[in-house]
Amino acid sequence: MIKIAIIGGTGVYDPSMLTNLSEQTVTTPYGDVTFKTGDYNGKTVAFIPRHGSKHSIPPHLINYRANIWAMKKIGVEHIVATTAVGSLNRDMKPGDFVIVDQFLDFTKSRVTSFYEGGWRGVAHLDVTEPYCPYLRNIVKEASEELGISVHETGTYVCTEGPRFESPAEIKMFEKLGGDLVGMTNIPEATLAREAEMCYSTVSMVTNFAAGISPNPLTHGEVVETMAQNAENIKRLIMKTIDMIDVSHTDCLCRRAMREYGGFRLEEE
Repeated sequence: MIKIAIIGGTGVYDPSMLTNLSEQTVTTPYGDVTFKTGDYNGKTVAFIPRHGSKHSIPPHLINYRANIWAMKKIGVEHIVATTAVGSLNRDMKPGDFVIVDQFLDFTKSRVTSFYEGGWRGVAHLDVTEPYCPYLRNIVKEASEELGISVHETGTYVCTEGPRFESPAEIKMFEKLGGDLVGMTNIPEATLAREAEMCYSTVSMVTNFAAGISPNPLTHGEVVETMAQNAENIKRLIMKTIDMIDVSHTDCLCRRAMREYGGFRLEEE
């Protein structure tokens, strides 16, 4: 059974770090999900490029529910995600890695829950710790072993996209305590929590946000910075996977919906 998945953000499309690659398609109530699987140091890993292998899916149209459902269906218990972000925090510079621990949700039109009534009912998810503390600690330990500097905490502001943010919006996010701004981490992180999966995000700063950066923002700048740091993000993710104990079950993430009888894929 596949216990670990990578969800790759902008610039992280290539699963070549895995061996014995094959492609699978899983049918979900929200549509089909096609992804790659492969092996790494004795562990089988699923790999989903969030925007598609050719960056063809904009952030507001990503099928977040289908992706998380498919990973749950094949048995995944640990998700390590990557995101490319702009920085609102002058101490978090382009090229830096951040282990996100909190978020601010400014999305507008996305479906954010599996719990929409019907047989599943209505539920209210606790997100006091929205990112798995076990996985976050593993990423930190992996970075230390590799000698890669990371920021151990950071608040991710998720916007709707696909446009970049205005300087006025960035000023507001900064005043609210945001460190990073991106377009994809919510509802991905909260859906994974509803599905009682361990989930952690490694964000890479690609630029300073609008109004902080001296230049107009471009997608090319994001891709270029990701490419310059591709080897380090790959090393960090693969070391993290190597260090994950797939038998680890003592985590609140696995009991996030216990008040509602636990998460089930199908009606019993």
